[in-house]
Amino acid sequence: MRRSLGVAVLFLALGFLAAILIVLLLPEPSPPPGAPRSQQLYGSLCASCHGSRGRGSWRATLLLMRPGDLADRSRMEPLTDRYLFDLIKRGGADIGKPGMPGFGFHLTDAEIEELVAYVRSLSAPSGSSRSSR
Repeated sequence: MRRSLGVAVLFLALGFLAAILIVLLLPEPSPPPGAPRSQQLYGSLCASCHGSRGRGSWRATLLLMRPGDLADRSRMEPLTDRYLFDLIKRGGADIGKPGMPGFGFHLTDAEIEELVAYVRSLSAPSGSSRSSR
């Protein structure tokens, strides 16, 4: 009886581990061909944690991380473009967001500005185009 319980627990644990590995290997939806550069950058650098629509990713949840909801207008509106630029460039460790890596060594300032504009578009009302602040 005790041995069969141990075997059952082992199979359950192995099944759970296999499910996690399969999920981690599934790709995040990528931008369509011909998408703007900012959307491509977001898809390759940000979507794995923030999700393709900015609402968070199941991958981040599995790793017990809670990335900010970039589609929440009430949360995004008070943030300045400068704050978002610095956060993307330097990361969040200095301001208490240690899960947010900095991309300043990988992106130019112009690319970061494009990303800021794209992140802003995720929280813009449907059908509207938001200008940079």
